[in-house]
Amino acid sequence: MIRAILFDKDGTLFDFAATWEAWAASFLLRATAGDQTRAAEIGHHIGFDLPNRRFAPDSIVIAGTPGEVADALMPHFPEAEYDAFLAMLNEEAEKAPQAETVPLAPFLDDLRGRGLTLGVMTNDSEEVAHAHLGQSGVRDRFSFIAGFDSGFGAKPAPDPLLAFCRAVGVNPAHALMVGDSTHDLIAGRRAGMRTVGVLTGMADTATLAPHADCVLPHIGHLTDWLDDAER
Repeated sequence: MIRAILFDKDGTLFDFAATWEAWAASFLLRATAGDQTRAAEIGHHIGFDLPNRRFAPDSIVIAGTPGEVADALMPHFPEAEYDAFLAMLNEEAEKAPQAETVPLAPFLDDLRGRGLTLGVMTNDSEEVAHAHLGQSGVRDRFSFIAGFDSGFGAKPAPDPLLAFCRAVGVNPAHALMVGDSTHDLIAGRRAGMRTVGVLTGMADTATLAPHADCVLPHIGHLTDWLDDAER
């Protein structure tokens, strides 16, 4: 029986493209003082096509931490100081528009009404996670919110997922990891959790299916899957 659900944030609770394509364009133009040509050239190094506002499926931004993204960008900004550069990256992330994949408040309230404990674990920063969930008015629905910098590590390592299970007092065998990337699902399998993939990120069914109990179009289909899983 599933007793707790841990969600990824970007590409799962929020549509990845709508949020992070806007972030990438804003950040790159800010970092290059509006130089469109330089911003476009640098964007290719993180798998982002600035003129078409589109990420490549293998972009480091999709599942990487802000630190990993900063590491990939820093060689192109030799004049920048790392901490200030990372702070600017996170500042732009906090301002990125959030497009909910489904209306989150009623969806999460339904899950909580079933007696499920909910959490969020993102490879984004914890501060940005709180900001995004707060903007949608759903931060209080979660008993656990962690980022790559919360002290538990980052996906695909299982450690932050196991930290969630410990925090809410649920055996991993009775917990579910829901995410849009192989990082999410591999971490879930390593933690001994059940896993569900969703297609609101950049990965397709063929990519996610080997690591998931099932792949759903979006999290709104999760309630029906839970009903079937409990039969």
